[in-house]
Amino acid sequence: MSENVEQQPQAERGRPKSRIGVVVSNKMTKTVVVQVERRMKHGRYGKYMTEKKKYKAHDEEQACKVGDIVRITETRPLSKDKRWRVSEIVTRAEVIEGAPAERS
Repeated sequence: MSENVEQQPQAERGRPKSRIGVVVSNKMTKTVVVQVERRMKHGRYGKYMTEKKKYKAHDEEQACKVGDIVRITETRPLSKDKRWRVSEIVTRAEVIEGAPAERS
């Protein structure tokens, strides 16, 4: 009986969304808050506006610092608010001398 049952082919997954943004906070363990900006044109008035949105992203190595520009990729839900993970650090933030370090 089990010989006649055929396996259903798995549905192929699409390409996950990715965004580029700036790390705003790294105070949580293995989590960073990334602010993503996008410019959009107002539907009625035609004025260009900047929409800012914050995402919580998983940072496994805790390598991100405040001010880093990172690429985040959509993933399965990791916690109540985390649905993104840091896939790469595009640009490191410049270290300002005399300023205390956020995380060592």
